[in-house]
Amino acid sequence: MPYRPPLIAHEYFVADPPELPVRSHGEGGLSALTAAEPVAADEAGVTLKASTSAGETLVVQVGVAGEGVIRVRLGQDADARTRSARAISMVTPGTFAGARVESLAAPGGDALTAEVAGGGGVLRAGADGGVPGAVVVDAGSLRAEITLSPWHLRFTDASGATVLEQDPGHTDISGRLRTLPFGRSLAGGEVAGYHESFSAPADEAFTGFGESFTPLDKRGQRPVMWNFDAFGAESQRAYKNVPFYLSSRGYGVLVDSGTPVEFDVCQSTHSCVQIVVPDDLIDYYVIAGPTPPEVLDRFDRLTCRPLLPPKWAFGTWISSGFFVDTQERVTNRARTIRERGIPCDVLHLDTYWQTDGHWSDLRWDEANFPDPAGMLAELEEMGFKVCLWMNPYISHRSPAFPAAAEAGYFLRRPDGEVYVADCWHGSYPACGIVDFTNPEAVEWFRGLLRPLLEQGVQVFKTDFAEGVPHDAVAANGMTGTELHNVYTLLFNDVVSEVTREVAGHGMVWARSSFLGGQRHSAQWSGDTYTSYPAMGSTLRGGLAHGLSGIPFWSHDAGGFTGRPTDDLYVRWTQFGAFSPLLRLHGTTSREPWEFPEVEAEAVAALKLRYRLMPYLYTAAVEAARTGAPMMRALCVDHPDDPVAWQADLEYLLGRDLLVAPMTSPDGVRRVYLPAGDWVDHWTGEVHAGGRYVTVRTPLDRIPLFVRHGALIPVLTEPGDAVGDGPFGEITLVGYGTATGTAVIADVDGSTTVTVTEDGVRVDGPARIAGVERAGGR
Repeated sequence: MPYRPPLIAHEYFVADPPELPVRSHGEGGLSALTAAEPVAADEAGVTLKASTSAGETLVVQVGVAGEGVIRVRLGQDADARTRSARAISMVTPGTFAGARVESLAAPGGDALTAEVAGGGGVLRAGADGGVPGAVVVDAGSLRAEITLSPWHLRFTDASGATVLEQDPGHTDISGRLRTLPFGRSLAGGEVAGYHESFSAPADEAFTGFGESFTPLDKRGQRPVMWNFDAFGAESQRAYKNVPFYLSSRGYGVLVDSGTPVEFDVCQSTHSCVQIVVPDDLIDYYVIAGPTPPEVLDRFDRLTCRPLLPPKWAFGTWISSGFFVDTQERVTNRARTIRERGIPCDVLHLDTYWQTDGHWSDLRWDEANFPDPAGMLAELEEMGFKVCLWMNPYISHRSPAFPAAAEAGYFLRRPDGEVYVADCWHGSYPACGIVDFTNPEAVEWFRGLLRPLLEQGVQVFKTDFAEGVPHDAVAANGMTGTELHNVYTLLFNDVVSEVTREVAGHGMVWARSSFLGGQRHSAQWSGDTYTSYPAMGSTLRGGLAHGLSGIPFWSHDAGGFTGRPTDDLYVRWTQFGAFSPLLRLHGTTSREPWEFPEVEAEAVAALKLRYRLMPYLYTAAVEAARTGAPMMRALCVDHPDDPVAWQADLEYLLGRDLLVAPMTSPDGVRRVYLPAGDWVDHWTGEVHAGGRYVTVRTPLDRIPLFVRHGALIPVLTEPGDAVGDGPFGEITLVGYGTATGTAVIADVDGSTTVTVTEDGVRVDGPARIAGVERAGGR
């Protein structure tokens, strides 16, 4: 069993990831590829028959998945599929143009030829490839060079310089292997997993792996791709895992598997990244950069482009909090928000819009909400959208439970009984877990959601879904272990699809996710504690998630569990105001007027966000188009700066705003400014980059710098809601300059504004009021 400190809470119904077997002294079972010979070539690439150190014959496939992307598969046969493929396809190769296979020759053998329309890449061998006894798979900016005997795989750029290569295998003085080879391991005659290892230079940094709350550079860590209810944001447990990482050496690696893949990132040995995949094959992609945005762009082409949230979603979301709510309280809350001039677009109703103890049967509590349709219409008139909390677990006490259980809509135990699980860790009644592998259950669940959307609900918060017990059985035959990680994708797919059908957009507000989850638009960081350290680790999680292909991310401003101090409430609200999306939510109230001593400071941060909305929405549109995150770790724009891979308590929001949330109560912190000049937004002072500066900010200010020379579009007169329509009048603020070019994205198209000494030229629909100059020299 994994080690747990005494008296520390953990899930009681959700298994930890299955432990990999440990070989006894002298026991065999580990095999490494030793040699291979090509046997076929087609539009997918080259297929090789491989021999192993254990006398086995396995199949290796290496092919071009698109310009700059090479796919490697190793399994028992060419048709092997990952266990998660029965539920969902997370990676969709073939979205690129097909590869062109010009020629392939085994050393001393006849050439294998194939012609394929498209032209995505080239395969060649022998003298044709320039490397005797090797096969070269050429994907343009990335090539795979395969040495056949002894086996070795190296990835290079177009010039031939090494980008990444398999670890040659290290042994100690007794001859024992210290790193896992490219091959597989057996235990008890069964395949325990496949593995791969890559050499890691001493100065290489690694990031990604989903919403990981640990330091941004994962070197020395061992991420395991297994979704947990993380109980906060201060451990290696993660709600959202993505089996993908970015390297400071200009490439990315994506493993296509829904199993608990382990990445030993230079932990067991400092010179090697080891990957263990407890699946029926290993299937991975090496993705060229050289910059992080280029890697993420290619990553998106493999998986999917991020879904741009509706425009109103970038406004403030204010929650009911985690206590009993009523129709009267909701409408009073809405009126108070408008009366006090608090910018807000979305009211979130958490658990108690439903009857206590019946969560989540997706029915209004008729006593507390006697006329939900009337309430929703009234809120719409006031300019509010409404979000409802829900999850895929239905209480066994709910009136909806018996018929759904009888119809087979829930996961079952191995003996066929409905799996009624302690999904709430003892806090609320046990629940059935909706089986989204059952098409009839999917349609039934859509039928629960559709009437709510037709009433006027705009979006759902899809909570939980990390918990699938290991011994559960799904309708399609998958075990709980096989379904565990991909379950959240199935859940969010259903909610997103019915939301798009009725509301016209596919946004959800999700706690859990996995590879490909950017198609669901918005995710938040889960149940963080109310403390400055928790805010810091939440920030780290957002940066890592952005570098895992998820640009639209948020968190519970103020922290979730407990009541924040006044100063923490303001500092976290400021962090939220400068995040991709913003929601005030917690177990206690996060309504600004509940913090009367600091309400003005918190609301000022919200108003600044609304003034910057043209800039923020433009950054959002770019993120959806390119896959580069809105909340950009410094390495996104400064990949050659080693400090940028370590600085994980600050970020660029869009390309030009550098944000450094105050993560301690004393109001003092060090901020690293990357290369270039940076203008202090508050004072106009210009700072040279490439160094740290110490900043002291009063409570009403967040450390904020603007790239010198930037033109920032802002609303001339911000309103109380973002809404759905085009922006009103826009002013350009030049930091250290009164000239330049800015692009402004909006729902009616993009506008390019060019400012010269001779005047302002506008190409597009935006209404430009003029140009102001702020600070600089």
